[in-house]
Order: sequence, then structure tokens, then C-alpha cells
Amino acid sequence: MRLLAIETSHRRGSVALLEAGRLVAETMLPEDQPTTRSLHPTIKNLLDEAGWDAFQVRIVATTIGPGSFTGLRIAVATAKTFAYLTGADVVALDTLEVIVHQVPESYHEVHVAVDAQRGEVVAGSFRKHALGKIQSLARAHLVPFEEWVRSLPEGALLTGPALDRYPVPEDHVVAILPRHLWFPRASAVAELGWLRWQEGHRSNVWSLAPRYARLSYAEEKLG
Repeated sequence: MRLLAIETSHRRGSVALLEAGRLVAETMLPEDQPTTRSLHPTIKNLLDEAGWDAFQVRIVATTIGPGSFTGLRIAVATAKTFAYLTGADVVALDTLEVIVHQVPESYHEVHVAVDAQRGEVVAGSFRKHALGKIQSLARAHLVPFEEWVRSLPEGALLTGPALDRYPVPEDHVVAILPRHLWFPRASAVAELGWLRWQEGHRSNVWSLAPRYARLSYAEEKLG
């Protein structure tokens, strides 16, 4: 079973291919091009390099949020179009859970935050179990970054893209995972998407939509 994974919730996206649970390839989107221009060519190039026909892909996995407004719109639209044209199943994944999936197995409880702009983050707390199981301990919510950190117990393990933007208060002792684990990757989308697909998860192509933390600035002004 062949799977295409798309991750564009953060400022630099990636795509990956997985076959029968094994990662085949992963590539980052070009830094010098907007996602609107680079995503489709990158997917095509990756499929060509692997020698895959698009119609051989039976699963498309993508993050649907939280994350970048533009990035999520493009990823969801691409996944829906690809699935519609090829008949592939779609598996939609929460960005926070994809980040948790990347956490080493030696860590069982982790707190994740994604930047939501204006000093706020979308944050959640999770526990990792065997076989890719992820349990939510606290529902993801919109909160000022510093308020979120201070609400956690001392020694809590933190990760997520928000750490790249906001400083952790020096008087609150927490543990922070290495920087390369903060950002969601298409390889993790592929692995988690495969596990979820095996569990029977399928997303409705027609109703699938990005999940935003808030309205965009333009939408708020219009409202």
C-alpha cells in the first residue's frame, strides 16, 4: 500500500512517500518559493524519482491544523484534489499529534505548542503509548505563550514550533526537546497516517477542511 504525506502547516513544508509502513522518500519544499508554487511540482518530482504513478498511491495523509492559514488551505486542497482524481483515501491528522509522534519513545508525556500569532499559541498536552497511540491529556486551546508555560508543572517536557518564536520564562524550570523535533515533518505525517489508516480512519473528501485556531486577521476585520 502506497501513501503520500503532505505537511505545510509550518513556514517550510515537506512531502514524503511511504510503502507498507516503510518510509521511501522525504523532501523539503524549496525555501525560496511560496508553497502555492512549490507543493505540486515537489510532489510530482518525488513521485517521479520513486518511479510511482499517481494512481498507485492509495492513501493521502495531511495535517489539517493548527498552523499556517495559507499552508493548511493549500495542503487540504491538494489532498482533496489528489484523492478525487485518483480515488485514494484521505487521512487527516492533527498537527500537534504529528509533533508528538516525533517525540522519542523514552518520553511518555509531552506538552506541545504551535504559534497562533499575536503572542498566543495553540497548546495541548499528550501521553504517548505503544504502537503509535497518542492520548490527549488536555484539550488544545488558544492561550498566551507565557501563561501556557507557567500553567505547566516544573520539569514538564516542551516541544513545538512556538518555541522558535517565544522565549521560555527563565524562572520556570521546564525541559525542552532538541530543536529539530519542534517542527512537524511529512515523514511523521506518513507514519502516523499509515497507523491511523490501519485502524480504519478515513476522512470525507467533500467535507474535509482546515482547522484554524482563530479567524484570519482579514476575516476578523470583515466580521
